[in-house]
Amino acid sequence: MLGNIGIPGLILILIVALIVFGPSKLPEIGKAFGNSLREFKNATQGIVNDNENKSEDKNS
Repeated sequence: MLGNIGIPGLILILIVALIVFGPSKLPEIGKAFGNSLREFKNATQGIVNDNENKSEDKNS
């Protein structure tokens, strides 16, 4: 779904976000989004590592 947006669509989304949130809030929102994404990535890596450990235990 997001693969069809393209560069003009991204620019439009950024302009709308700038109008809605203002220039002072955008860095804060970006930082919060980045932190949330990093936490999600770390949590999913932990789940994958747990599953790999369980499969190795079964094979041994």
